[in-house]
Amino acid sequence: MDGDTLYSIGDLARRTGLTVKAIRFYSDLGIVPPTDRSPAGYRRYGIDAVARLDLVRTLRDLGLDLSTIRRVVDREISLPEVAAAHAEALAVQIRTLRLRCAVLTAVAERGSSPKEMELMHKLAKLSEDERRRLIGDFLDTVFGGLDATARFAGIWRSMTPELPDNPEAEQVEAWVELAELSQDPDFRASVRRMAEHHAAEHAQGDTTTLRRDSTAMVRDHAGPALATGIDPASPQADPVVAAVTARYAYVFDCPDDVDLRRRLLTRLETANDPRRELYFRLLAVINGWPAPESLVPVFDWFIRALRARMPEE
Repeated sequence: MDGDTLYSIGDLARRTGLTVKAIRFYSDLGIVPPTDRSPAGYRRYGIDAVARLDLVRTLRDLGLDLSTIRRVVDREISLPEVAAAHAEALAVQIRTLRLRCAVLTAVAERGSSPKEMELMHKLAKLSEDERRRLIGDFLDTVFGGLDATARFAGIWRSMTPELPDNPEAEQVEAWVELAELSQDPDFRASVRRMAEHHAAEHAQGDTTTLRRDSTAMVRDHAGPALATGIDPASPQADPVVAAVTARYAYVFDCPDDVDLRRRLLTRLETANDPRRELYFRLLAVINGWPAPESLVPVFDWFIRALRARMPEE
């Protein structure tokens, strides 16, 4: 083919790999108009028709509609403008498909009922503002009215999920599960009790002392004992329990007595709620953070050790 030659639809079909029917269709729409007609009335096309048809096929493969394609080939709008708009639309579609995939995967794994599936679908479709309001309501229930210091503001931020604009299916699944968990009244009450204990410790403790939180004390002292295989009910656990309770008494300026140990036991049993660990594990997935260290084994060990040394009531 050269620039001065006119070609039939059959020639274009052989050149482009498109069917005669498809080329005639594009020609009738004015996307690839004929340059001339033969004496018998057959359409004839110039060499530029090949380039137009190649572009049309590419744009159709990318999902553009015919009216937009015509405007592109006629240069009424630029190809970069169309590409940007279409890419944005595809991004929305991809996000929607990921949400649907995550919901269906969760339904399949959980064996959910139709009602549960409907709830998961609604949670997954929430906008960013709606997600923030949902979690904000949960955190306000947990921390509201306790403390206005930067310490609690930091904890608030550390418990806020930030689902990315283009999340992976795993992140969407984690968000749905975390959103459901945050609406559980019993879980809210449990986390509120933990926050109240934390606020009380913060108010009573020596603010110059590092690691004044009781959970950190237990982790630091009981962790090594658990790692070395010490039985929590054995005499070898006595120094560990004594070290934690003595430290707790010192930090909070109170006697190391039965009342202190009961208070510490209540604090740890509340903090050892497995749903709390689940929340932070899901939060790490959503926010792309490293998986948090599990404190359940350490808490279980120390709670057993502390109970074994409490007087019978």
